[in-house]
Amino acid sequence: MTTAPETAFIYSERYQQFDYGPDHPLRNTRLALTYELCQACGLLSLPGTRLVEARDATEEEVIAFHRPDYVEVFRAADRGQAPPNLWDYGLGTSDNPIFPGVYAWSLLSTGASLLAMELVDSGQVACAFNIAGGLHHAAAARAAGFCYFNDAAVIIKHLVRRGRRVAYVDIDAHHGDGVQFGFYDTDQVLTLSIHESGESLFPGTGFVEEIGRGRGIGYAVNVPLLAGSDDEIFLWALDQVVPPLLTAFNPDVVVTQLGADTHRTDPLTNLALTTNGFAEAVRRLRPLCRKWIALGGGGYNLENVPRSWALAWAIMNQREVQDELPESLRATFQRLGFRPSRIRDDPYIAEASTREQAWRFVREQVHRLQKLVFPIHGM
Repeated sequence: MTTAPETAFIYSERYQQFDYGPDHPLRNTRLALTYELCQACGLLSLPGTRLVEARDATEEEVIAFHRPDYVEVFRAADRGQAPPNLWDYGLGTSDNPIFPGVYAWSLLSTGASLLAMELVDSGQVACAFNIAGGLHHAAAARAAGFCYFNDAAVIIKHLVRRGRRVAYVDIDAHHGDGVQFGFYDTDQVLTLSIHESGESLFPGTGFVEEIGRGRGIGYAVNVPLLAGSDDEIFLWALDQVVPPLLTAFNPDVVVTQLGADTHRTDPLTNLALTTNGFAEAVRRLRPLCRKWIALGGGGYNLENVPRSWALAWAIMNQREVQDELPESLRATFQRLGFRPSRIRDDPYIAEASTREQAWRFVREQVHRLQKLVFPIHGM
């Protein structure tokens, strides 16, 4: 019998103190619902599992990736002292509003990822999951796409400074642009992103031809998908690209961004996955991650995020989760107007003509990628 790995679930009740506003798509309620579902399923009291209180990042830790002038402007804006060039840094927009406590929130979500990194890199646990992380769009000096501090890039920068080879695997519906371009010219970080094509979705990047520059050529890897791509198409793309490249790269640490906005009912995206397909993607990643830092990410339908991430956390602990929603959570879900009574979705297959186009597109993309990148890795 295989022994489950030591794992850490990073969380804080303080997450609920911060709110982007009633009209903003990113709701921190999803974090509390995920915690409550994992707890109700008995997934936070497993042998070898730690529930760890998140900590704040320091400005010094954040500046490992972010420019000091950006941090200074962000801090000043949060204190009501917004400089006139606020928008030059992507701050104060509808996507990235300045709300009370936004700077503290960004330090907290980034600190939670740094804590996950410390636990994994030190060998205290094999896997740590920060559901509040995965804010992958922020650049070194610019907020973007609901992301102020790029916690994934911050922890990767710290790992690189320690001499680690890092693989970053992003399965969010949106391309992980901030992480990719943050490490575009190094061969010490391999970034892989499977996402909806930039032709139909923000941020408009993540094409196959984006393969890095200088020493980093071949170390940025992208698999764009057509709108309507379902579980089978997504998993096929993952199988064709991620396992062979991770095996060839042989990273010391794997950082995964597990956005749940690939779901077919997500209001901001156009892929067609179910919670089953999402969970299967995580299941296929698990044996590739000897040291695993897992981050959350997107997900804008509150019915889907807790179900997806509870399934992911169960897989990280090599456990099967019950199919029925725990009785203790059904009333909460119903009060919020949620429909699902089960954690796993019914199977879903996209309409035939949509699937045909999506299959043709993904095969072309993977073939081009294999010709461009695989030879660089001796494949």
